Amino acid sequence: MKNDPYKNAGVDIRAGNDLVDKIKKDVASTFDKNVLNEIGSFSGFYSLPKGFKDPVLVACTDGVGTKVSLAQENSSLESIGQDLVAMCVNDMVTSGARPLFFLDYFASSKLDVSETTTVIRGIAKACKKSNCSLIGGETAEMPNHYTGKNFDLAGFSVGVVEKKLIISPSKVKKNNIIVGIESSGAHSNGYSLINKLIQESRLNESDRSNIIELALKPTYLYTSVILDLVKKVEVKSIANITGGGLTENIPRSIPNTLSSEIYLDNWKIPSFFKTLQELGNIEKSSMLKIFNCGIGMTVIVEPKDLNKTLDVLSKHKFKGYMIGKVINEASSKIKFV
Repeated sequence: MKNDPYKNAGVDIRAGNDLVDKIKKDVASTFDKNVLNEIGSFSGFYSLPKGFKDPVLVACTDGVGTKVSLAQENSSLESIGQDLVAMCVNDMVTSGARPLFFLDYFASSKLDVSETTTVIRGIAKACKKSNCSLIGGETAEMPNHYTGKNFDLAGFSVGVVEKKLIISPSKVKKNNIIVGIESSGAHSNGYSLINKLIQESRLNESDRSNIIELALKPTYLYTSVILDLVKKVEVKSIANITGGGLTENIPRSIPNTLSSEIYLDNWKIPSFFKTLQELGNIEKSSMLKIFNCGIGMTVIVEPKDLNKTLDVLSKHKFKGYMIGKVINEASSKIKFV
């Protein structure tokens, strides 16, 4: 069409069709036998797996925030796809649920087919690693709403868990042990501050490149290790350490009548976080409330199950640490010692 009024308004339908052609194979590679629709359907259809007596569906939605900006500036877009999936399925697995399917939302001022393809391929790869199917999504071209080449991402996932096996803080008791599982870095939280620190820093080019590389490490996917762990150990409660850091998230996994005591010397806080702290002259209390500080997820277990828990983590190539215990102190939800 020589005079395409919609394209003149900033929306290129042909580019959207090109994108679908490029991602078709990657998306289809995530499908399992329960996916009932083909790519291009108006809705995604997924048959509930057999074998559940009293299944409960679990839903999560999330984004990756301003980590998108850093990734786009440094041509590291495939890793952002894993970040998006991880932010959803890592929340989900804290309940003991296994992911079933995933949907994504990609919005930009002008669709860049190459960039978007890279992001969605990253999403598809992460879905396969998490054993969930990418059954649909939306690509929105929104001129005059987003500016330049900016884009935003959101994800939505649904999983399932047997009702009697739902993990919640209700089973946590005094003297239970808190085990921390290593993070890959900042995961997808605190990036408005990280971006500001990088932009305002006076680091030389080598040091600047190094901190950007560390900041762009993709969020770990914890689904496989946690779903294996809950089969072998009685896990009382789980926390995904995201926005709010250790300070805000560990208390979410503990009953209101109890508290936690965290031993900061029981794991080595990665140098990446120490560099951020120095660049911004940030107090330790703020670091613990903004970042995960090297602990991406925590699980609460009985003292007798500590060694077995660490063994399972090790078999999945994750480092685990006994970082604290549950205490009977109502005055403070968390105490760092």
